[in-house]
Amino acid sequence: MDFEKKLTRLEEIVQKMERGELQLDESMKLFEEGVKLSRDCQAQLTKAEAQVKKLVGTDGNGKAITENFDPADEE
Repeated sequence: MDFEKKLTRLEEIVQKMERGELQLDESMKLFEEGVKLSRDCQAQLTKAEAQVKKLVGTDGNGKAITENFDPADEE
């Protein structure tokens, strides 16, 4: 399942649980699914973040000069 589908499913789970109309066993199953989806999404975001590069300029030929993006540098 791709990231967007996982996020959509996670939103569906939250909405169902917020209504408070579920039985305890169904709530627990959805909670466990939600935790797994949340962890999967976080892992995908971490992997994507590691691949992001920051454009720092261009060289004399117009070629992009990049460096690895470190969010700590932005603080």
